[in-house]
Amino acid sequence: MPRPKKDNYPLSLRIDKTVYERLTQYCEDSGQTKTLAIERALMAYIDEYYRQQEKLEHI
Repeated sequence: MPRPKKDNYPLSLRIDKTVYERLTQYCEDSGQTKTLAIERALMAYIDEYYRQQEKLEHI
């Protein structure tokens, strides 16, 4: 039975060749798709940004 499709938004971007090669290697090593790896990396980056903003607000 196929997985249900998730709500998504197509995104096109150009990245440095070295970054792409590292992403490809990471995905091969971890067994993740590039989409999943990028989604997780972006969420971690954004979450960290907001954590830092909360810390700054308390200063």
